[in-house]
Amino acid sequence: MRYRTLGELKVSAVGLGAMPLSIEGRPDEERALATVRAALDAGVTLFDTADSYHLPGAEPGHNERLVARALAGADVLIATKGGRGRPADGSWTVNGDPRHLKRAAEGSLKRLGVEAIGLYQLHKPDPAVPFEESVGALRELLDEGKIRLAGVSNTDVDQIRAAHGILGDRLVSVQNRYSPEVRDSEAELRLCAELGLAFLPWSPLGGLSRSSLDGPSGLTGSVRFAAFHETAAERGVSPQQVGLAWLLAKSPLVIPIPGASRPETIRNSAGAAELVLSGPELARLEPLGQGLPGGS
Repeated sequence: MRYRTLGELKVSAVGLGAMPLSIEGRPDEERALATVRAALDAGVTLFDTADSYHLPGAEPGHNERLVARALAGADVLIATKGGRGRPADGSWTVNGDPRHLKRAAEGSLKRLGVEAIGLYQLHKPDPAVPFEESVGALRELLDEGKIRLAGVSNTDVDQIRAAHGILGDRLVSVQNRYSPEVRDSEAELRLCAELGLAFLPWSPLGGLSRSSLDGPSGLTGSVRFAAFHETAAERGVSPQQVGLAWLLAKSPLVIPIPGASRPETIRNSAGAAELVLSGPELARLEPLGQGLPGGS
């Protein structure tokens, strides 16, 4: 496993997005625990969860409790998020009220069984709450020692700059959707490179596998992503590994967090950390000439 920098920490170049283990279509508990432990055995040291990763209308924190149980005693970074909810109708609500965020963090602390949350992230800006107020709650949690590092998710360039202005070097990460299929966070990725922030692409296999938000994973078969499949066949690896290696080549600060619901899936994803694509291969995967200077 190769490693990358998140704040002052070294974490695995590929993390695990644990959401599929707790939402609709989730595996049974035995397989879910085995998946997290398989990630650990494969060298993964960054695990992403959230209080809202649970079945609609259920008690918050199913995923946090599951991850904490699987990783008890392990030397890893568990990143969790607050600010979203899952009511019984299956929707994803947003609540960026500072009071709610502080209560949510307290709940996450208890479920994770830690003295301080390693990385706590604002899950999504709330249009009904000034963004600066939501980020201010993160600052208070940092000052109180309840979280060690802070991040923001689903944010644009202006919001990232605002968060950085409030939190300074205690803001260490941005988590936005980015994949072979969804590439509309190029500006945010460039800003992260400028500010030295880790960029954690969620749903990083879009176009190669379905998002957990779309249902069970599986190949889409779209000719639009044929180059990923062709490169995979030539290398004797999976298209998913090629997709993750492509992301890793974008910038030394990119740390993808693919989801998994089976041990073999995360073992395959973790293997992407050792796959280094050549210049011609990367050019083949970048039909629009997108890409960042200084990639690794």
